[in-house]
Amino acid sequence: MSSLQEMFPLLILIFVLDVILAVAAVRHILWHPHYRFGNRAMWLVLSLVVVMFGPIIYFVFGRGEEK
Repeated sequence: MSSLQEMFPLLILIFVLDVILAVAAVRHILWHPHYRFGNRAMWLVLSLVVVMFGPIIYFVFGRGEEK
């Protein structure tokens, strides 16, 4: 139990960074209509359901060219 209490600040930091990354991904998905693969609905579902890795996958593979 004490090891969990020692890791608690790190877990909070990871959670906050994950929420910030998810919000940034959703904002980008909603504002930009161009994607390399898939469509807006697919990327929204992926970013919100696969919470930890969905936004990272979007920014690496799904983000299209800026026009």
